[in-house]
Amino acid sequence: MEAVIAVFGLLFVLALVLGAYATVKAVGAAKRSADRHITQARRTVEDHTLRAKSLVQTGPAGEIAQLRLTLRTSMRATQDALHAGVAEDESLKESLALFERLSAHGHELDAELRRLESEPDRATLGERLPALRERTERITGSADALRWAARDRARRFADDDLDTLSAQIDVEAGALRHWTETEPAAAPPPPWPEAPSADGRAARRSRPGTSEPGPAQEPTRPAITPPDPRPAYPWQKKARPENTT
Repeated sequence: MEAVIAVFGLLFVLALVLGAYATVKAVGAAKRSADRHITQARRTVEDHTLRAKSLVQTGPAGEIAQLRLTLRTSMRATQDALHAGVAEDESLKESLALFERLSAHGHELDAELRRLESEPDRATLGERLPALRERTERITGSADALRWAARDRARRFADDDLDTLSAQIDVEAGALRHWTETEPAAAPPPPWPEAPSADGRAARRSRPGTSEPGPAQEPTRPAITPPDPRPAYPWQKKARPENTT
Protein backbone atom coordinates (compact mmCIF):
# COMPACT_ATOMS: atom_id res chain seq x y z
CA MET A 1 0.00 0.00 0.00
CA GLU A 2 2.79 2.39 0.88
CA ALA A 3 4.49 1.63 -2.43
CA VAL A 4 1.33 2.55 -4.35
CA ILE A 5 1.02 5.82 -2.46
CA ALA A 6 4.69 6.58 -3.16
CA VAL A 7 4.19 5.94 -6.88
CA PHE A 8 1.14 8.19 -7.05
CA GLY A 9 3.01 10.87 -5.11
CA LEU A 10 5.94 10.66 -7.50
CA LEU A 11 3.64 10.94 -10.51
CA PHE A 12 1.93 13.96 -8.99
CA VAL A 13 5.25 15.70 -8.37
CA LEU A 14 6.39 14.87 -11.90
CA ALA A 15 3.18 16.32 -13.34
CA LEU A 16 3.71 19.51 -11.35
CA VAL A 17 7.30 19.82 -12.58
CA LEU A 18 6.30 19.26 -16.21
CA GLY A 19 3.47 21.76 -15.89
CA ALA A 20 5.78 24.37 -14.40
CA TYR A 21 8.35 23.77 -17.16
CA ALA A 22 5.72 24.12 -19.87
CA THR A 23 4.44 27.31 -18.26
CA VAL A 24 7.92 28.81 -18.10
CA LYS A 25 8.56 27.92 -21.74
CA ALA A 26 5.26 29.42 -22.83
CA VAL A 27 5.90 32.62 -20.85
CA GLY A 28 9.41 32.88 -22.27
CA ALA A 29 8.17 32.41 -25.83
CA ALA A 30 5.46 35.00 -25.31
CA LYS A 31 7.98 37.44 -23.82
CA ARG A 32 10.39 36.96 -26.71
CA SER A 33 7.57 37.47 -29.19
CA ALA A 34 6.48 40.62 -27.38
CA ASP A 35 10.04 41.94 -27.22
CA ARG A 36 10.48 41.25 -30.92
CA HIS A 37 7.30 43.12 -31.78
CA ILE A 38 8.21 46.00 -29.49
CA THR A 39 11.69 46.24 -31.00
CA GLN A 40 10.28 46.17 -34.52
CA ALA A 41 7.74 48.85 -33.65
CA ARG A 42 10.44 51.01 -32.07
CA ARG A 43 12.62 50.66 -35.17
CA THR A 44 9.72 51.57 -37.42
CA VAL A 45 8.95 54.68 -35.38
CA GLU A 46 12.61 55.69 -35.33
CA ASP A 47 12.94 55.19 -39.09
CA HIS A 48 9.91 57.38 -39.72
CA THR A 49 11.34 60.01 -37.38
CA LEU A 50 14.69 60.00 -39.17
CA ARG A 51 12.95 60.24 -42.56
CA ALA A 52 10.97 63.22 -41.35
CA LYS A 53 14.09 64.92 -39.95
CA SER A 54 16.00 64.38 -43.18
CA LEU A 55 13.20 66.08 -45.10
CA VAL A 56 12.40 68.89 -42.67
CA GLN A 57 15.76 69.83 -41.16
CA THR A 58 18.46 71.49 -43.20
CA GLY A 59 22.20 71.64 -42.82
CA PRO A 60 24.30 69.17 -40.83
CA ALA A 61 21.40 67.96 -38.67
CA GLY A 62 19.34 66.91 -41.68
CA GLU A 63 22.33 65.22 -43.30
CA ILE A 64 23.11 63.27 -40.15
CA ALA A 65 19.52 62.04 -40.05
CA GLN A 66 19.86 60.97 -43.68
CA LEU A 67 23.14 59.14 -42.94
CA ARG A 68 21.51 57.22 -40.08
CA LEU A 69 18.53 56.32 -42.23
CA THR A 70 20.76 55.11 -45.07
CA LEU A 71 22.95 53.08 -42.69
CA ARG A 72 20.04 51.41 -40.92
CA THR A 73 18.19 50.59 -44.14
CA SER A 74 21.26 49.00 -45.78
CA MET A 75 22.28 46.98 -42.73
CA ARG A 76 18.77 45.69 -42.06
CA ALA A 77 18.24 44.66 -45.69
CA THR A 78 21.56 42.82 -45.77
CA GLN A 79 20.87 41.07 -42.48
CA ASP A 80 17.45 39.87 -43.68
CA ALA A 81 18.86 38.66 -47.01
CA LEU A 82 21.71 36.70 -45.42
CA HIS A 83 19.55 35.12 -42.73
CA ALA A 84 17.01 34.08 -45.35
CA GLY A 85 19.67 32.70 -47.70
CA VAL A 86 21.73 30.76 -45.17
CA ALA A 87 18.76 28.48 -44.49
CA GLU A 88 19.02 27.18 -48.07
CA ASP A 89 22.72 27.75 -48.81
CA GLU A 90 25.13 26.85 -46.02
CA SER A 91 28.01 28.50 -47.90
CA LEU A 92 26.56 31.86 -46.80
CA LYS A 93 27.59 31.17 -43.21
CA GLU A 94 30.98 32.77 -43.86
CA SER A 95 29.28 35.79 -45.42
CA LEU A 96 27.02 36.01 -42.38
CA ALA A 97 30.04 35.91 -40.07
CA LEU A 98 31.63 38.76 -42.03
CA PHE A 99 28.42 40.73 -41.80
CA GLU A 100 28.36 40.29 -38.02
CA ARG A 101 31.79 41.93 -37.86
CA LEU A 102 30.62 44.68 -40.19
CA SER A 103 27.49 45.11 -38.10
CA ALA A 104 29.59 45.97 -35.06
CA HIS A 105 31.09 48.91 -36.98
CA GLY A 106 27.62 49.88 -38.14
CA HIS A 107 26.22 49.97 -34.60
CA GLU A 108 29.19 52.04 -33.45
CA LEU A 109 28.66 54.55 -36.26
CA ASP A 110 24.90 54.71 -35.64
CA ALA A 111 25.46 55.43 -31.95
CA GLU A 112 27.92 58.21 -32.83
CA LEU A 113 25.49 59.74 -35.32
CA ARG A 114 22.69 59.59 -32.73
CA ARG A 115 24.83 61.54 -30.26
CA LEU A 116 25.69 64.12 -32.88
CA GLU A 117 22.02 64.78 -33.63
CA SER A 118 21.82 66.94 -30.50
CA GLU A 119 25.21 68.60 -30.99
CA PRO A 120 24.76 72.38 -30.63
CA ASP A 121 28.06 73.28 -32.29
CA ARG A 122 27.01 73.26 -35.93
CA ALA A 123 30.42 74.42 -37.15
CA THR A 124 32.25 71.48 -35.61
CA LEU A 125 29.51 69.19 -36.79
CA GLY A 126 29.94 70.44 -40.34
CA GLU A 127 33.68 69.78 -40.16
CA ARG A 128 33.12 66.18 -39.10
CA LEU A 129 30.46 65.45 -41.69
CA PRO A 130 32.86 64.42 -44.53
CA ALA A 131 34.51 61.76 -42.34
CA LEU A 132 31.12 60.52 -41.12
CA ARG A 133 29.82 60.41 -44.68
CA GLU A 134 32.87 58.39 -45.81
CA ARG A 135 32.46 55.86 -42.97
CA THR A 136 28.80 55.49 -43.77
CA GLU A 137 29.53 54.90 -47.45
CA ARG A 138 32.20 52.31 -46.67
CA ILE A 139 29.95 50.35 -44.32
CA THR A 140 26.87 50.52 -46.53
CA GLY A 141 28.97 49.70 -49.59
CA SER A 142 30.29 46.55 -47.96
CA ALA A 143 26.81 45.59 -46.75
CA ASP A 144 25.33 46.17 -50.20
CA ALA A 145 28.08 44.07 -51.78
CA LEU A 146 27.31 41.14 -49.48
CA ARG A 147 23.59 41.48 -50.04
CA TRP A 148 23.79 41.63 -53.84
CA ALA A 149 26.32 38.80 -53.96
CA ALA A 150 23.97 36.60 -51.94
CA ARG A 151 21.06 37.53 -54.22
CA ASP A 152 23.10 36.92 -57.36
CA ARG A 153 24.15 33.53 -56.03
CA ALA A 154 20.55 32.57 -55.28
CA ARG A 155 19.43 33.78 -58.71
CA ARG A 156 22.26 31.84 -60.37
CA PHE A 157 21.17 28.65 -58.65
CA ALA A 158 17.59 29.33 -59.71
CA ASP A 159 18.70 29.96 -63.31
CA ASP A 160 20.73 26.74 -63.40
CA ASP A 161 17.80 24.77 -62.05
CA LEU A 162 15.50 26.42 -64.59
CA ASP A 163 17.91 25.61 -67.44
CA THR A 164 18.05 21.96 -66.39
CA LEU A 165 14.29 21.80 -66.03
CA SER A 166 13.76 23.44 -69.43
CA ALA A 167 16.12 20.96 -71.09
CA GLN A 168 14.30 18.02 -69.51
CA ILE A 169 10.94 19.44 -70.60
CA ASP A 170 12.23 19.91 -74.17
CA VAL A 171 13.37 16.30 -74.29
CA GLU A 172 10.04 15.11 -72.91
CA ALA A 173 8.08 17.29 -75.33
CA GLY A 174 10.11 15.92 -78.23
CA ALA A 175 9.43 12.38 -77.09
CA LEU A 176 5.71 13.10 -76.86
CA ARG A 177 5.65 14.54 -80.40
CA HIS A 178 7.57 11.58 -81.86
CA TRP A 179 4.99 9.14 -83.07
CA THR A 180 5.24 6.59 -85.92
CA GLU A 181 2.70 4.48 -87.73
CA THR A 182 2.05 1.13 -86.22
CA GLU A 183 4.37 -1.34 -87.83
CA PRO A 184 2.84 -4.63 -88.98
CA ALA A 185 3.27 -7.37 -86.48
CA ALA A 186 5.95 -9.87 -87.29
CA ALA A 187 4.68 -13.13 -88.69
CA PRO A 188 4.60 -15.90 -86.11
CA PRO A 189 7.14 -18.66 -86.54
CA PRO A 190 5.98 -21.53 -88.72
CA PRO A 191 4.44 -24.45 -86.83
CA TRP A 192 6.07 -27.80 -86.66
CA PRO A 193 5.45 -30.09 -89.68
CA GLU A 194 2.08 -31.70 -89.61
CA ALA A 195 1.62 -35.42 -89.17
CA PRO A 196 2.49 -37.50 -92.28
CA SER A 197 -0.33 -37.85 -94.72
CA ALA A 198 -1.69 -41.14 -95.98
CA ASP A 199 0.94 -41.46 -98.68
CA GLY A 200 3.75 -41.01 -96.12
CA ARG A 201 4.68 -37.47 -97.08
CA ALA A 202 4.37 -34.52 -94.68
CA ALA A 203 2.45 -31.52 -95.79
CA ARG A 204 4.72 -28.70 -96.72
CA ARG A 205 4.15 -25.13 -95.61
CA SER A 206 5.67 -22.11 -97.18
CA ARG A 207 8.06 -20.16 -95.07
CA PRO A 208 8.13 -16.35 -95.01
CA GLY A 209 10.54 -14.94 -97.52
CA THR A 210 10.87 -18.14 -99.61
CA SER A 211 8.92 -19.25 -102.63
CA GLU A 212 7.71 -22.83 -102.69
CA PRO A 213 6.65 -24.44 -105.91
CA GLY A 214 2.98 -25.26 -106.02
CA PRO A 215 1.52 -28.70 -106.63
CA ALA A 216 2.01 -30.20 -110.12
CA GLN A 217 -0.71 -29.29 -112.51
CA GLU A 218 -2.55 -32.35 -113.86
CA PRO A 219 -3.41 -32.30 -117.56
CA THR A 220 -6.84 -31.13 -118.22
CA ARG A 221 -9.29 -33.78 -119.31
CA PRO A 222 -12.52 -33.33 -121.19
CA ALA A 223 -15.67 -33.55 -119.23
CA ILE A 224 -16.83 -36.74 -121.10
CA THR A 225 -14.24 -39.09 -122.55
CA PRO A 226 -15.40 -41.39 -125.33
CA PRO A 227 -14.70 -45.07 -124.49
CA ASP A 228 -11.91 -46.72 -126.30
CA PRO A 229 -12.90 -49.61 -128.62
CA ARG A 230 -12.63 -52.82 -126.68
CA PRO A 231 -10.51 -55.59 -128.21
CA ALA A 232 -12.43 -58.53 -129.59
CA TYR A 233 -11.58 -62.02 -128.51
CA PRO A 234 -12.45 -65.20 -130.44
CA TRP A 235 -14.30 -66.76 -127.54
CA GLN A 236 -16.63 -63.80 -127.15
CA LYS A 237 -20.04 -63.95 -128.77
CA LYS A 238 -21.06 -61.30 -131.13
CA ALA A 239 -23.34 -58.77 -129.71
CA ARG A 240 -26.88 -59.09 -130.85
CA PRO A 241 -28.36 -56.10 -132.49
CA GLU A 242 -31.14 -54.55 -130.52
CA ASN A 243 -34.62 -55.31 -131.80
CA THR A 244 -36.14 -52.53 -133.68
CA THR A 245 -39.78 -52.16 -134.05
